[in-house]
Amino acid sequence: MKLSNPPLVKVIWLFVSILFIAFMFVPLVKMLALSFNVGDGLGLENYTSIISTDSFKQIMLNSFSVATISALSATLLAFVLAYTVHWTNLPKGFKQFIKLAALFPMLLPTVTYGFAIIYTFGKQGLLTQIIGFQLFEEIYGFYGMWLGYTIYTLPIAFLLLNNTFQYLDKKFVIVSELMGDSHLRQFDITVIRPLIGTFAAALIQCFFLAFTDFGIPASIGGQYNVIATELYTQILGASPSFEKGAVVALFMLIPSVLSIAILWYVARFNIRYDSVEKIDLPSSKIKDRVLAVISSVILASLLLVFAVIFIIPWIKSWPYQMEFSTEIVSKALESANLMRVYKNSLLVAVLTAVFGTLITYFSALLYERSNLFKLGKFSIESSALVTNTVPGMVVGIAYLMVFSGSAVANTIFIIVISNIIHYFSTPYLMSKNALSKMNLGWETTAGLLGDSWFTSLRRIVIPNSFFTLIEVASFYFISAMVTISAVIFISGAKTMVLTTKIVELQHFARFNEIFILSLMILVTNICALILFAIIRHIHSKRFYGTTKITAETTVTATAA
Repeated sequence: MKLSNPPLVKVIWLFVSILFIAFMFVPLVKMLALSFNVGDGLGLENYTSIISTDSFKQIMLNSFSVATISALSATLLAFVLAYTVHWTNLPKGFKQFIKLAALFPMLLPTVTYGFAIIYTFGKQGLLTQIIGFQLFEEIYGFYGMWLGYTIYTLPIAFLLLNNTFQYLDKKFVIVSELMGDSHLRQFDITVIRPLIGTFAAALIQCFFLAFTDFGIPASIGGQYNVIATELYTQILGASPSFEKGAVVALFMLIPSVLSIAILWYVARFNIRYDSVEKIDLPSSKIKDRVLAVISSVILASLLLVFAVIFIIPWIKSWPYQMEFSTEIVSKALESANLMRVYKNSLLVAVLTAVFGTLITYFSALLYERSNLFKLGKFSIESSALVTNTVPGMVVGIAYLMVFSGSAVANTIFIIVISNIIHYFSTPYLMSKNALSKMNLGWETTAGLLGDSWFTSLRRIVIPNSFFTLIEVASFYFISAMVTISAVIFISGAKTMVLTTKIVELQHFARFNEIFILSLMILVTNICALILFAIIRHIHSKRFYGTTKITAETTVTATAA
């Protein structure tokens, strides 16, 4: 049972609705209208000219194939890592290393992914130089994109699964053993079934991230064309056409309808617990060791790809003059406007983290822990899913058309808003999954004791989901530091950030400088993660050490 709607619920919903209407739906409508623009009138010629070509059909098939396979591989690897963290008795230090290493790709801008893969597995790559032969002869095309997309989307899948794992009750493992269940049945009942909704969310998130990404196929796609590169060609190619580009962009929204239906269906499989207590699982040294080895191999392979970023900037001329040199790094750091650009990046990241977390968390609260009318909940859920289907460069171009010449054009404000809207889906699903695992009776009990809806949130719900809030804030901060696609169209000379500077260097093939700026972003993100970890530790000491909230002693699970 949930509390009846206080006025605050409707106010929050109204604010979120206005935000999405103004900064997502209006730009999308602008793009839709542009797709029908034919000369001096309206028509379907732009659609027919694109759909009728065999090349576009192949592009769509390529996009769906590589995105689907990448999503499956990333989710599977992320599950192994999350399972190792939460369902084994391995040392805490090793588990913490898994958490940090699994999120490592998120700390770097995606524009460096393709170049890191090339500099690792290419003919003159680091690994090729070490082992004496090229491991992947066809690094350009499908296999290179599959590797890049898997690395790119694995942190997102891990975030979602790791977050939900925190709210699974391990007592049912002991109950299942007492009932004499087989290991397979125990695994299904205590782990797989409670995670069905999160599995679906992770697969869909990873699919759309791969489906709409441009950086990886632009660098290692080769002749394997996908819809993101087609969109770039139509809008920013040799013969740009905003009308045909709008048509291609709209085709990226088609899978969103299916994703909404899937998530609504799997929501019925969510499991709620009256209380969740931290207990140690029965010891299984064989399982722990096997998972430790598998997780180590996954993480070692992941980190190997990015080793070149730490090495090549200190080499005089890779791979011809393999001498240590600080010349390249010194010249890059002596840039006159570098600190101004860095301050812009830091300001954008902080503002995105603060306001993004507030907007996302309260949106999830409206959906999971209020009696908001069904249409209102549907609008929030649909908006969250649609945001992930729109490529960043489409967001940037749409914002450029809608807000050009306005007071917010080329400002920090519009960059922050674009980051919040564009990255809204993942932190929203993280918050929603966490809130859905909590006992719904908490607010009801608080209401019977005279607490208002907001007071019950402040005293009960928010403290019990504080770790998720920290993860959401860290996700927004890091995403704002590494994003490129949308920012490149809406930042001006005074609001340039590090990632737009990287794109500028890319045009001149100055990859050493790109790796150096990437390292600056990496160090900043690592410092941010350390700060968030300290906040988590302080909260854990204060909350669980003195005022841990528990419910009934009887532990039961019910289908949502």
